[in-house]
Amino acid sequence: MSATFDLNERPDYDDVLQQIADYVLTFRVDSPEALDTARHCLIDTLGCGLLALRFPECTKHLGPLVEGTTVPHGARVPGTPFRLDPVKAAWDIGCIVRWLDYNDTWLAAEWGHPSDNLGAILAVADHLSQKRVASGHAPLTMREVLDSMVMAHEIQGVLALENSFNRVGLDHVVLVKVASTAVAARLMGADREQILSALSHAWVDGQALRTYRHAPNAGSRKSWAAGDATSRAVRLADIALRGEMGIPGVLTAPQWGFYDVLFSKTNKDQALKPEEQRRFSLPQAFGSYVMENVLFKISFPAEFHAQTAAEAAVTLHPQVKDRLDDIDRVVITTHESAIRIISKVGKLANAADRDHCLQYMTAVPLIFGSLTADHYEDDFHQAHPEIDALRDRMEVVEDERYTREYLEADKRSIANAVQVFFRDGSKTEQVAVEYPIGHRRRRKEGMALLEEKFRHNLATRFPVARCRAIESLCLDPPKLEQMAVHEFMDLFVI
Repeated sequence: MSATFDLNERPDYDDVLQQIADYVLTFRVDSPEALDTARHCLIDTLGCGLLALRFPECTKHLGPLVEGTTVPHGARVPGTPFRLDPVKAAWDIGCIVRWLDYNDTWLAAEWGHPSDNLGAILAVADHLSQKRVASGHAPLTMREVLDSMVMAHEIQGVLALENSFNRVGLDHVVLVKVASTAVAARLMGADREQILSALSHAWVDGQALRTYRHAPNAGSRKSWAAGDATSRAVRLADIALRGEMGIPGVLTAPQWGFYDVLFSKTNKDQALKPEEQRRFSLPQAFGSYVMENVLFKISFPAEFHAQTAAEAAVTLHPQVKDRLDDIDRVVITTHESAIRIISKVGKLANAADRDHCLQYMTAVPLIFGSLTADHYEDDFHQAHPEIDALRDRMEVVEDERYTREYLEADKRSIANAVQVFFRDGSKTEQVAVEYPIGHRRRRKEGMALLEEKFRHNLATRFPVARCRAIESLCLDPPKLEQMAVHEFMDLFVI
């Protein structure tokens, strides 16, 4: 006879949750490379956020939900006059830093942008720093922000190494929510039980589908989805600190847990057998590996799988710019992930659709010799029908070595090659770029360019004297680390 009841023995918290909680409570960041990379990630992410403020489709989302709201010790949104509660501030900061898809990236079985977590980190840290000073206590320092960034990168990135959420239709911002929840709760002073509770609620939440990143539904939600995730993380951390109980078996509960419901494709009418249940794989302990190996978008505001294709196209531009009408075909040789995510044919409906199209991001630099955020906008696209005409002559093929080395831990390449064939039988050389300029293998070359990119982005929002003050501070690691968070954020208020 089958059982007619549930065995109501409350389990211990799932092991993955315990590992994350213990990591944020006990780990001490002592890697100079991780801290220096975090500093560059901070300035690059803030710079991308400032640049995004040029776009009304982004700025329409910003500000308080109720106009005129006053928030004591409210968190600031860089480049704006807004002072908001930390939940909405996390949303706004997360929105602006992700809008142009122009800062850091992590590529593994799952993809994502660990800098998205800065929305929660800065919002919480700015608010708490102001609150502490008002109470006569020491402020939070920027070193604590950098430490939190290393931890958030690590949680999101290690969970992504061997766990493909996209293959079950879930968006990678679930990992942003989980990582931001852990570090936000830690900053807010949560104990182990409270962090575990907050993490359990992050996993039990309804999770975002990836459909807004893919044809035929790609759209601008992908530019604010991470802000939404960081905002939810701050809210869940706050709920846990108020004493809300957690859900210990949120991942492993048969039939009702995350693994059965969302991570394993099966018949939902019955629970999975233990041997059928798919669980997370954590191939290494949490440390500072992800921050040390994170990828930067330095040259192009483009989905990362296309960065090297755009670089190759810029190289070929002088050879093809005067022969566009003579092109027979363009062959893009790439890796499997790029084909699955961003290879598109047919009409592109909006800017968000275009900046996730491999063919578009190759065609523009072939024709114009550059690729900027403005190249995705409707007005530019409509004025240049030659872009789509060239897209129609493109072939995308996979190189199995590129696919294999994309996943190899000692390589993590993001390779693309571009070759142009003309109607008269002539052709260009095949230009292959296996590691983008923002890769760890090109870090020395890339950081000087990243700092120049930061200077340019600052200048889009602030007068010269303010730009110089911010730049001087951010390029002085000891001075930056010792600075109070709220004083740092003061510099970015309009």
